[in-house]
Amino acid sequence: MIDAPSPNHDERGVPVSMVVLHYTGMKTGAEALARLRDPAAKVSAHYMVEEDGRLYRLVPEERRAWHAGVAEWHGRRDVNAMSVGIEIVNPGHEFGYRDFPEVQMQTVLELLRQIRRRYDVAPENVVGHSDVAPDRKDDPGERFPWDRLAREALALAPWDGRAPDDVPEAPEALRRLARLGYGVEAFGSGPCVTAFQRRFAPTLLGEGLGRRTRAAIGAVTNR
Repeated sequence: MIDAPSPNHDERGVPVSMVVLHYTGMKTGAEALARLRDPAAKVSAHYMVEEDGRLYRLVPEERRAWHAGVAEWHGRRDVNAMSVGIEIVNPGHEFGYRDFPEVQMQTVLELLRQIRRRYDVAPENVVGHSDVAPDRKDDPGERFPWDRLAREALALAPWDGRAPDDVPEAPEALRRLARLGYGVEAFGSGPCVTAFQRRFAPTLLGEGLGRRTRAAIGAVTNR
């Protein structure tokens, strides 16, 4: 682990109960690291994982890093205070979104294992930035291998393609999204449906709240 302290943090105030995963969305890891340590930028994360697997520690876990912005999960807006933020180097949708290298994922997985041991974070509370800020964020994106995390009970598994016996209608599907954690009332149904697709059913991305998406919501929330 490489210490690269950022000045951008303050008092946490509540126990850690979440992990929020991001991609950096910049051309290089060096640019991202510089921004996360820039006092003028007023953003940070607890950790940054480079594509070659190097792990940077920017903010102590007992402090609140400034990574989630305006966000909500399970009706709570203090996502920064509740969470550990991990930035994963990837140029993102703007600069050439690509798969996450194996060596990088190995570091992410080991880091999540350690965080899980320290705070017993529930799998449903290991989320992407797009889950907690669906109206403005796409990261870590549809290429992120959530199934790798799920195999170790570090996060909820993506939809496996099987429909439940009873596919919920739209109003019930949205209620289930809210129970899953999405801020449907705060951000609107459209952004939350897209965020769900990106996280749990990327092959459905952009389809709206059609039957297949409602089937996916039903299957994920029936577990």
